Amino acid sequence: MEKGRIIIVAGAPGTGKSTVSAIIAEESDMEKSVYMHTDDFYHYLRKGAIPPHLPESNEQNLIVIEAFLESAKRFARGGYDVIVDGIIGPWFLKPWLKIVQDGYEVHYIVLRANKEETMRRAINRSKLDRKTNIELVEVMWEQFHDLETYEVNVIDTTNLSVKDTVLKVKERITTRTALLH
Repeated sequence: MEKGRIIIVAGAPGTGKSTVSAIIAEESDMEKSVYMHTDDFYHYLRKGAIPPHLPESNEQNLIVIEAFLESAKRFARGGYDVIVDGIIGPWFLKPWLKIVQDGYEVHYIVLRANKEETMRRAINRSKLDRKTNIELVEVMWEQFHDLETYEVNVIDTTNLSVKDTVLKVKERITTRTALLH
């Protein structure tokens, strides 16, 4: 059985990650695919959960990332194209870089819109109340604003339709220009 790919679609809330990731999974060129909405892993936490955008949540976030990374690896070993939708910044890439060394094909694509567009998209989402959405976007947009080495992995979605964003993500996968090394 051929090992599947792992495609990380990252970015701040409001950049289109979930919408685009679900479509990429549905339209995968592989026989099998899975869409991993990593926010779901945070919902598994019941006691002692810390909002993941707060600085004191780092240890918790590393554990959650390890849990969905292990799930992604298992699906990939099963021949699935694994589309991982999450707020996975370069500061959380170390374990992903390790699995690349173990022979996994991992693509890292960051969706980013300008701050005003990101705020507009995220502000009225029903996931969280308005105040929390604003706070979350403020913090996360800044963290994804300048990715230094990983700027080449960014797709600016500010003026792109969902369809155009999907096409750009597929192009990055096909041309293998967003592979982690």
